[in-house]
Amino acid sequence: MKSVQTFLTEHKLSSKHIDIPQVVDDFVSEMTEGLGTGESSLRMIPTYIEADNEFLIEVPVVAIDAGGTNFRVANVRFNSSGALEITNLEHAKMPGLKGEISREEFFNEMAGYVKKHVEGCDRIGFCFSYATEIYPNKDGKLIKFSKEVQAPEVEGEMIGANLLKALGTPDKEIVLLNDTVATLLAGKSEAYGKEYDSYIGYILGTGTNTCYIEKNANITKNKDLGSAGSMIINIESGNFSKAPRTAIDVEFDNTTANPGQYTFEKMFSGGYFGGLCLQALKTAAAEGVFTEATASNIESLNQLSAEEANLYVTDGDNRGPLNEIPATPQDHQSCERIINSLIERSASLVAANIAAVILKTEKGKASDKPILITVEGTTFYRMHQLKSEFESQLASFLSGDKKRYYEFTEVKQSSLVGAALAALID
Repeated sequence: MKSVQTFLTEHKLSSKHIDIPQVVDDFVSEMTEGLGTGESSLRMIPTYIEADNEFLIEVPVVAIDAGGTNFRVANVRFNSSGALEITNLEHAKMPGLKGEISREEFFNEMAGYVKKHVEGCDRIGFCFSYATEIYPNKDGKLIKFSKEVQAPEVEGEMIGANLLKALGTPDKEIVLLNDTVATLLAGKSEAYGKEYDSYIGYILGTGTNTCYIEKNANITKNKDLGSAGSMIINIESGNFSKAPRTAIDVEFDNTTANPGQYTFEKMFSGGYFGGLCLQALKTAAAEGVFTEATASNIESLNQLSAEEANLYVTDGDNRGPLNEIPATPQDHQSCERIINSLIERSASLVAANIAAVILKTEKGKASDKPILITVEGTTFYRMHQLKSEFESQLASFLSGDKKRYYEFTEVKQSSLVGAALAALID
C-alpha cells in the first residue's frame, strides 16, 4: 500500500506546497493588470462607491438584500450616536423561484415587497448578489441570474431603473452593490468613532470574493475617472487563475458545470470543497492508499458536501456519512489526513489572497491605524481549524519588512446593513 504521506507529496496537496510569497506576487500583479487595460483573471470591477466618505446621519433609507433565494427589505437610519436603527424588516422569496416569469412580473413583484417602505425615503440601497455590471450612476445591468432564479427577460436590464419605474418613483436615488461590497461597508459602520487606515470586505461561503478601496488614479482602464478620490473595487477574487493547481484540482474542475472558470474558489470554497475532497479520496483509492474494502466504499460514493467532509474531521459524536466508509483504523487516519491537508492548503490560499489585498492597499503600516477586514461566510467560520490556521499563516507572512497592522470583524446582517450604508454615503 502507498503511504498517505507519499500520496500527498506526489500530488502536492499540502500547505507546504503553496508558495505564499509567489501566490501573493501573482495576485497583486493580476490586480494591477485588472485595474489597467491588460488581460487579467481578476475583473477588478469599479463600484463607484466612495467608501472613504462619511455616512449621512438621521437620514432614512430603504435597504434591500436580494441574494440566493431570499429577498429582504427594511427601513434603516444611522443615528447621531453611530448606531443603525433597522425597522419594518420583512422577508420574502426571490421572484422567479417557482417558475419562469417575465421581466414585468419580476420587477412588479419586487416593487410589491418594497412599496410600503419607500414612503418618506428618497434613497434606496440595494444589495443585488447576482452577476451585474455597475455603471457610474451606481445602477447596474444584470449579466446573468444564478441560484435557480428563472427570469431570463431581466438579463441585460438595468435593475435599479426598472425597480423605480415599477414603484412609480423614478426620481428616487438608488445604489446597487454586491454582498462583498456590502460586507466592507457594514464593517465600516461598526468602526464608527474608531480610526482605521482602510477597509477590506471578504466572503468565504459557498463561493469567495474580496473587495477593497483603491485610488482612482490607479484605475487606469476608466479614462473618465478623475485622479482624485477613491472607490471600492470588487475584485471577483474567486476567478484568480494563477494559483498552483494540481492534477486533482484540474480533474475536479472538469466535473463542474463551468470548467476553467473560477478555478481559485474551486480549491477551497464551500460549494466545491466536498467535491474536491471526494476527488482526492477517489484518486488515493485508485493509487492504493486504502485497503480494498475502503477503496470500494470510496468508489461507490457519488457525492460529498463540504459540510460532510468537515463533520468527519471535527471532533464530536456526529462525524457524518463519511465515517462509515473506512474499513480499518488506518484507513480512517488516512482519510482524515487527506481532508485536513486540503483544509490547511485552503488556509494558505486564503492567507495569500488577503495578504495580497492588504499589500495592494499600501495601508496599515502603523499600529494605531490598522486595516479593518470584515469577513462573512460559513466556510470561513465553521470549517475545522481553517480560521486559526489562516490567521497564523497570514501573521507569519505579514512580518518583517512586510509588517502590516489589521483587525478582523464580523457583522450580523451585513448585506442589509451594507446596502443601507451605500445609500447613506455623502
